[in-house]
Amino acid sequence: MDKTILTTLEQAGVQFVRVLWCDNANQIRAKAFHRQRLEAYYQHGVGISAAQQSVSIMYDGPVPGSGGGPVGEIRLVPDWDTLAVLPYAPRHARVMGDMILDGQPWSLCPRSFLKRAIASLKEKGLELMAGFENEFYLLRAYQPEITPVDQTNFASTLSMDMQQAIIDQIADALAKQGIQIEQYYSESGPGQQEISHLYTQALSAANQQIIFWETARAIARQNQMIASFIPKIFANYPGSGSHLHFSLWEEGNNILPDAQGNGQLSSLARHFIAGLLEHLPALMAITAPNPNSYRRIQPQTWSGAFCCWGYDNREAAIRVPTNPEPPSPTHIEFKTFDATANPYLALGAVIVAGLDGINRSLPLVDPVAVDPGTLTDQELQEKAIQRLPSNLGEAIQQLEKDQVLLAALGADLAQAFIAVRRAEWEAMKDWSLEQQVKFLLNYY
Repeated sequence: MDKTILTTLEQAGVQFVRVLWCDNANQIRAKAFHRQRLEAYYQHGVGISAAQQSVSIMYDGPVPGSGGGPVGEIRLVPDWDTLAVLPYAPRHARVMGDMILDGQPWSLCPRSFLKRAIASLKEKGLELMAGFENEFYLLRAYQPEITPVDQTNFASTLSMDMQQAIIDQIADALAKQGIQIEQYYSESGPGQQEISHLYTQALSAANQQIIFWETARAIARQNQMIASFIPKIFANYPGSGSHLHFSLWEEGNNILPDAQGNGQLSSLARHFIAGLLEHLPALMAITAPNPNSYRRIQPQTWSGAFCCWGYDNREAAIRVPTNPEPPSPTHIEFKTFDATANPYLALGAVIVAGLDGINRSLPLVDPVAVDPGTLTDQELQEKAIQRLPSNLGEAIQQLEKDQVLLAALGADLAQAFIAVRRAEWEAMKDWSLEQQVKFLLNYY
């Protein structure tokens, strides 16, 4: 056992260490052990039921067809590199857990899936750097109706003034956990905020996404507010996404821009985006995996409802931002992503899809320079632009046909994930927006 960890915990006055995992419904869960029992749990972690990856948000039990049941014990082994004292709960610390069975990564472990995807990319000599741009609503707690904390609009300095205290607390708490904030502003909805964190290696980016959600929600509660990441809360106001920004690197160099410095994408970047577009209808079952997600992803809402890409086009599912001077472009935005997605599964699936485009040298269609929502059906057909799935049921059907993504997930993880998300689809598909939000407010 690393004695410095015990010393760190003792000096910080930590009493409990939470070992976190993120399930197939993107519920962040934990089991904690007391600091004085560190030696007993240091190597093999805590035990959890094998059924945990078969649980939906509808109830705490394995869903039919998931393959999960009452038999089987998984070890949730701490990744001690992720240890941090919780600024909002100073007598508790947090560490991410890897799911281990018989000394090996469990086939249903989301973190292990992402690690496999990263390793596949590394075999090509490539690395993906990523960061997330999170939108969320600050709501008043203890109110009979769901009420935003203010009635401001996009980039409102009034909102910045009104919410300065809580935003500063969130930023400070994230900094203490090693997360660098890049940008912040109020979003278009009343009480809606947007905070993006700086890019890092893919696994660290997924870890940071978990930490961000945990931190924002905890600090909001301490301020008698609710930080809600539900994709669509209000019918007449914008939804909330968790846009993924990423870049491809080789030998320490960002290889997205073309080597000629002409403001275009490199051939590898073009193949990667082509892979994303090829698999995007199926990817959405993983990156936007809740019935409520599809209330957000609508045409002419800047949410990426069409399977296309474009430079600086906020209506395209894949946006390539340009820079005012070379090098450009240096990163890609994946818009059909929200906080109901397990970030390990979603980021891993993005890598798998993009890598398939590289492996097959898929050609990239022309960029779209107009709002696809303004095009006629004939114009969409001429430009080979398809509307993405309009509901989770359609996305699940696409995933069930996508042999590349299914093979990467593996039979066990694919079965459990699809069963969990289908259970939620069947339960919520006929609910009104109000019914969905009332239920989901407890989870996202």
